Amino acid sequence: MSRAEVSRMRPPLVPLGTLIGRELRNEKLEKPFLKYGQAALAKKGEDYFLIKPDCLRVPGNPSTSFSVFAIFDGHNGISAAIFAKENLLDNVLSAIPQESSREEWLQALPRALVAGFVKTDIEFQQKGETSGTTVTFVVIDDWTITVASVGDSRCILDTQGGVVSLLTVDHRLEENVEERERVTASGGEVGRLNVGPLRCWPGGLCLSRSIGDTDVGEFIVPIPHVKQVKISNAGGRLIIASDGIWDALSSDMAAKSCRGLPAELAAKLVVKEALRSRGLKDDTTCLVVDIIPCDQPVLPPTPRKKQNMLRSLLFGKKSQNFMNKSTNKLSAVGVVEELFEEGSAMLAERLGKDFPSNATSGLFRCAVCQVDQAPADGLSVNSGPFFSPASKPWEGPFLCANCRKKKDAMEGKRAGIPTVIS
Repeated sequence: MSRAEVSRMRPPLVPLGTLIGRELRNEKLEKPFLKYGQAALAKKGEDYFLIKPDCLRVPGNPSTSFSVFAIFDGHNGISAAIFAKENLLDNVLSAIPQESSREEWLQALPRALVAGFVKTDIEFQQKGETSGTTVTFVVIDDWTITVASVGDSRCILDTQGGVVSLLTVDHRLEENVEERERVTASGGEVGRLNVGPLRCWPGGLCLSRSIGDTDVGEFIVPIPHVKQVKISNAGGRLIIASDGIWDALSSDMAAKSCRGLPAELAAKLVVKEALRSRGLKDDTTCLVVDIIPCDQPVLPPTPRKKQNMLRSLLFGKKSQNFMNKSTNKLSAVGVVEELFEEGSAMLAERLGKDFPSNATSGLFRCAVCQVDQAPADGLSVNSGPFFSPASKPWEGPFLCANCRKKKDAMEGKRAGIPTVIS
């Protein structure tokens, strides 16, 4: 083959500047940047929030960055809210295997969130304090958003398709029939105190899930509802707020009240709108997080479209099995892909069955507290002698004795049914 023929077969040379430009443009499509704002008004001073935009999956490697935003709405004191703010993130991260790829990390995150919430609850209860807290905990990794929640704080997603989607489930006994049935089946009593919302007894809490609340009963569980979605590279806005906002504003009202405004101003306007609507009757805290394509200075304005039609396209009727939905690519509108959703309060359903032992040491790692122990010190899949008479065989990963007791208590299997107040 002649040199001329070889030359004709070669692809044309591309200037280095053009190659760099292409690489930068591709990077812009892959990694968004975040702008966020926060606003609050205090009535009792029991709301706390966490903003950590600079977390790293791999220490020292900026390309593995992710961000965390959370709200903790305390009740009966501030101790549980402060404790969760200071410890929950570390407990979640400790439950994810080290040296995971990004895809493995994201896939492990829902289970790690469950383990982290339960571990934080166990650690706080060991302090002997009786306060409790709701938690709405949001992890953002590029275009993937993972939300874990207990209680009645809320996170909504306002996308560029014009749809407002709820990423959390309210655990109020008044509205959640499944949670009322679970609480009563686990040994609690649900009823009203003359007037007002439904509450569980003992304790009188109107929520069915929280961290803390040692004096109420273990049927008030810390197991979060978890939802994971991926948004398109058009971006979107998250509004994370305590119930002081949501008691005054619907999800649509909150989203519409601040569209077209930068995040910091948007958070202030949502709080102002809630105050105007209802007055300051509770602590009112709002975080607004804009996920923005890197080639745009601000989030593009959301087009006005018919909400119900788009919602039916984006989020159809929920399946009974909320497990991995990676094959369900909702690309017709190109806004949101739902990756995972699960809200069961049963630990066996949330942790799964696969959890490896340490082959070199012969030890098993507790799926909740992350402590290595010999099988004789706790309970693994087939350790029949450890089953309590009231328990069904444990089908999940290894649990140490302390975490097994916690699991049984949450399912109403601990001896000593709480006193019922009529």
